[in-house]
Amino acid sequence: MQKVIDKRARADLFRTRLAQAMRRRGLSQSALARNTQVDRSTISQILTGDGARLPNAHVVGRCASALGVSADWLLGLSDRPESAADILANSLSLTEAPRALVDEQIFAWHREAAGYKIRHVPAGLPDMLKTAEMLEWEYRPHLGRTTEQAINASADRLDWMRQAKSDYEIALPLYELQSFAAATGYYDGLPLEIRRAQIAHLLALHEALYPRLRLSLFDARRLYSAPVTVFGPLLAVLYLGRNYLAFRDTERISAFTLHFDHLVREASVADRAIPAHLEELQHRYMRG
Repeated sequence: MQKVIDKRARADLFRTRLAQAMRRRGLSQSALARNTQVDRSTISQILTGDGARLPNAHVVGRCASALGVSADWLLGLSDRPESAADILANSLSLTEAPRALVDEQIFAWHREAAGYKIRHVPAGLPDMLKTAEMLEWEYRPHLGRTTEQAINASADRLDWMRQAKSDYEIALPLYELQSFAAATGYYDGLPLEIRRAQIAHLLALHEALYPRLRLSLFDARRLYSAPVTVFGPLLAVLYLGRNYLAFRDTERISAFTLHFDHLVREASVADRAIPAHLEELQHRYMRG
């Protein structure tokens, strides 16, 4: 809720912030008058007066534009001096998402969020949880000879997660692991021995890293989520396929966090039940 400020206090705040912005920009009263095409006497009166009157909107707007700040900040309606365009540019960015495991941008975001909880809804089974054989099968058609480099990068990511002081929480659609275990859909043709080794690997990771690493499964028939990662309170990133859409404003980060926490709260398979669920998948789809 916007705090109510009386007229005199708002006028005092306007004068203070105007003078502050002038100092930051290195502008004198004469220079500001020239840049705004406002009489110098008017600028002087605004800065030295002690009344409750504010200049008209035309003058406020020209001062804000000349000083590179927002009119709302000058008037005490916002605590952020940036213009609306600058705020938007800083809070939202579009970044290329290569079809590869060697993704320095994602890794940079992980390092930036070291120590914070990372919430992740992946597009599929998370790469850093896959065996080398699984990665080889999946990425060879896309990466060719660079697959080994990609596998090493995935191992580095998991090693970093082990050493970092961040909790890592993953929410995955229930059908993803079932499709993997049964070698259907995306995983059609995945050899049985790779599937068995991958399930064993997931069980070992849960044993070694839980509760710092937590995986839960939600029913996509009841809930939906696009691929998204929330890096603590710092940023939230949507995966669009060819691009990442990154948000740094508090309101949207909070919205994505609430969305993720709802997926976990309504999960069909909670994190503690993952080992039993994996063993059930082994029994159902990997016998023989």
